[in-house]
Amino acid sequence: MVRKEFVVEEVQRLMDNTEQIRNVAIVAHVDHGKTTLTDSLVARAGLISKELAGEQRVMDFDAQEQARGITIKSANISLGFQFQGKDYLVNLIDTPGHVDFGFHVVRAMRAVDGVCLVIDSVEGVMPQTETNLRQALKERAKPILFINKIDRLINELKLDAKQMQDRFIKIINQVNKIIDANAPADKKDAWLIAVNKGNVAFGTAFNKWALSINSMKKFNISFKDIYDKCVAGDHKYLVEKSPLDDVLLEMIILNLPSPKVAQQYRIPVLWKNGDLTTEHGKTMLACDAKGMVVGVVFGIVYDEHAGEVGVVRLFSGSVEKGTQIYVSSKKVYGKTQQVGIFMGPDRIQANRFIAGNIGAVIGLKDVYVGETLSSEPIEPFEQIKHYSEPVITKSIEAKDQKDLPKLIEALRSISKEDPTIKIELNQETGEHLMSGNGELHLEIIEYKIINEKKVPIVTSPPLVVYRETINAKAGPIEGKSPNKHNRLKFIVEPVPPAILKAMNDGEIPEGKPRKELWEKLIELGMDRNEVRNIYHIYKGNMLVNGTKGIQYLNEIEELMIQGFEEAMNKGPLAKEKVTGVKVTLDDAVLHEDNIHRGPAQMIPTTRNPIYAAMLIAGVQMLEPKQKVLINTLQDYAGDVINMTNGRRGQLIDMQQEGENAAITTVLPVAEMFGFSNDLRGVTQGRAIWYQEYAGYELVPRELLPKIVRQTRERKGDKPDPPTPQFFLDQ
Repeated sequence: MVRKEFVVEEVQRLMDNTEQIRNVAIVAHVDHGKTTLTDSLVARAGLISKELAGEQRVMDFDAQEQARGITIKSANISLGFQFQGKDYLVNLIDTPGHVDFGFHVVRAMRAVDGVCLVIDSVEGVMPQTETNLRQALKERAKPILFINKIDRLINELKLDAKQMQDRFIKIINQVNKIIDANAPADKKDAWLIAVNKGNVAFGTAFNKWALSINSMKKFNISFKDIYDKCVAGDHKYLVEKSPLDDVLLEMIILNLPSPKVAQQYRIPVLWKNGDLTTEHGKTMLACDAKGMVVGVVFGIVYDEHAGEVGVVRLFSGSVEKGTQIYVSSKKVYGKTQQVGIFMGPDRIQANRFIAGNIGAVIGLKDVYVGETLSSEPIEPFEQIKHYSEPVITKSIEAKDQKDLPKLIEALRSISKEDPTIKIELNQETGEHLMSGNGELHLEIIEYKIINEKKVPIVTSPPLVVYRETINAKAGPIEGKSPNKHNRLKFIVEPVPPAILKAMNDGEIPEGKPRKELWEKLIELGMDRNEVRNIYHIYKGNMLVNGTKGIQYLNEIEELMIQGFEEAMNKGPLAKEKVTGVKVTLDDAVLHEDNIHRGPAQMIPTTRNPIYAAMLIAGVQMLEPKQKVLINTLQDYAGDVINMTNGRRGQLIDMQQEGENAAITTVLPVAEMFGFSNDLRGVTQGRAIWYQEYAGYELVPRELLPKIVRQTRERKGDKPDPPTPQFFLDQ
């Protein structure tokens, strides 16, 4: 076994040649074999024994990952290889496949130039496969394909050689359909997958052999040989003939781009608002290690000794101990205290790391995932936008009051490491509300708080996160300040669907839109004058100034924005977050003396008429939905459909193949509690199911009063929602 310190010296030497670097993420649906596949490359680099590869799952080093047998967070490793007489460096990220941890995949895509998509040959293209591939293409990461577990086609499905090949063609066609729909137009043809291009391999990661068109020619092995040896269970022959690490390494090096090549087409997309003709722009396009420092933090690891460790993809320049770096969101300079390289479970100290590579930076305070780091102030990179939202909430309290400061610190560090966990303090009850992507997501966070952060806690049963919205226009509604000296009139109406989608997709960021975004909003159907007068965009909502020539208005702008945010954070119906509401200031009468226009006067004068107008327009509730794919035997399909229909499920698709049935349905998250037990019951335990976030949809009208009442009572409010007059009388 090689000592990792020696490996780091080797890695540092290899970093200098950007032509021979590959940054790649292994992505797949849950249980399709990513971590097992990664083991073979780690073994080839000499960090684990080849015998243990496939069983050791070296990148699943977290105790919870080992216990549950799934990958929970992305793990980074830098590996040196020799290939065709040249030295190569592969910076590898092993990502999770479970939908609750999809955010790790999203941010890994910012760091890599290519992805190896792993697909289980029996299960085929699953929901998370498609989501991950779409995300990779959005971030301009080039794909290659590994079809895994092909021995299952023979041993379990009893397919013959022709049927196996048909199965591979079906998978390749499905992948190409996704690439065709999502790849950049100028890259589409080059990025499509085909066996004769050498960017597809198939094999079995657990048994450590694989084949591609190149290896079949090189090792003189035919498809019939594979079939016969699989039937005979002679995997040893196939490993000797065509080892997995050989095939996978060749596919990565020959088909995926170096940072020097990739950054030429990735930077214009990831740094949309930046000027490519500046020195920063030029050095990034050239991946120049001698240029200005520019990088993006795509992960935060909390270390009890070193504090926050930023995991960084460097696009240009070089970082070492003492490098001065500008932190974009904080608008401050900081100095790096240490840099390192990740070797799976370990972070090894390094002298430096340079453009085109992935490394660790220690010493920069309060950075976040998506943070832009640079040697001088520059336009920040595009936000890393996760495709799902928190849909389940639990209240969380320290068992012992004296542990409250420790709990607050633990929650702070966890929300840094995992930005999709949302933590809020309920001012009325003093408890913390923790929202996540699913029950498993919250379970893992609870485990971390208790076992890693050593804080005993008490949590409530899981609760569903709803949203409030409107689907009609109302107003102008006038609000008077408590001192009766100021009046504001507001109109509320729904945000047009195309603009709401652009906001949710991160194309239109929060805050006051920059001039560059005006054309985008006009293109999406907004009036030019209206666009120029947008005060604020916030969580899928918009505040617009529709007045002209009102005196002192600029002096209360910030207070109006604050009142607007308060109204959007807690809607009038059930104090749930608001989305899709456009609020327009229609008229204003303001006292000339600013002492009468303070926060205590202007915030309620903004918030209350917005609430009243929303109630007059008719407030609707939105509930989160999950797309659920259930694989079971055909005999149980009818019972499964009846069970999901009883939980307000909408049947989307049903496919049959032999004795098996694949049922796709969309279910409200509120109906998912206890789902797995019921599914086991109706299928006698013979079903596998997967879920993915499917957005928010309107709550059925007949259920609305019940949900509003339950939500209000849970929050300690009167069961019946207030009337518009209630807010106007305040």
